[in-house]
Amino acid sequence: MAEKTEQEKRETVKELVKDARICMLTTMTADGKHVSRPMAVQDVEFDGDLWFFAYGDSDLVAQIGANPQVNVSFSDSKQKAWISISGEAMRADAPKKAEELWSPALKAWFPEGLETPGLTLVKVHADTAEYWDAAHSSTVLTMIGYAKAAVTGKQPDAGENETVRM
Repeated sequence: MAEKTEQEKRETVKELVKDARICMLTTMTADGKHVSRPMAVQDVEFDGDLWFFAYGDSDLVAQIGANPQVNVSFSDSKQKAWISISGEAMRADAPKKAEELWSPALKAWFPEGLETPGLTLVKVHADTAEYWDAAHSSTVLTMIGYAKAAVTGKQPDAGENETVRM
């Protein structure tokens, strides 16, 4: 298999993010502890930025204000794909962008829609992404590979694993 170019790797990340809607967004507290919470990525083509709706007075917004370095991880076990994106987060009070990203499903968390008091956006600009994509190997082949690795002591082939500068 030929080595992928950086652009091809970025395209793979883009496709994997598109398919995985829910992620875990990890921030750091003031006392240095990591905190992860499930978040829904807004349905917009991934261009290196991820967008989330949040309340302006939430712990999430306070934590990124103090330490903007975050990690966003996706897991899609059906597709056998995993992505870890490291980047910098910021609060983005951008009404036009919020209008563009809004979907009716968000009313479950923000009952007054775009008029919900304290509604804001969080933008994560990706610096790097690492992904594991085993979609092209069957479960049986993967299990055989793990069994073989256990016997031989060699690492199993778990599919494609790349780190990409965004």
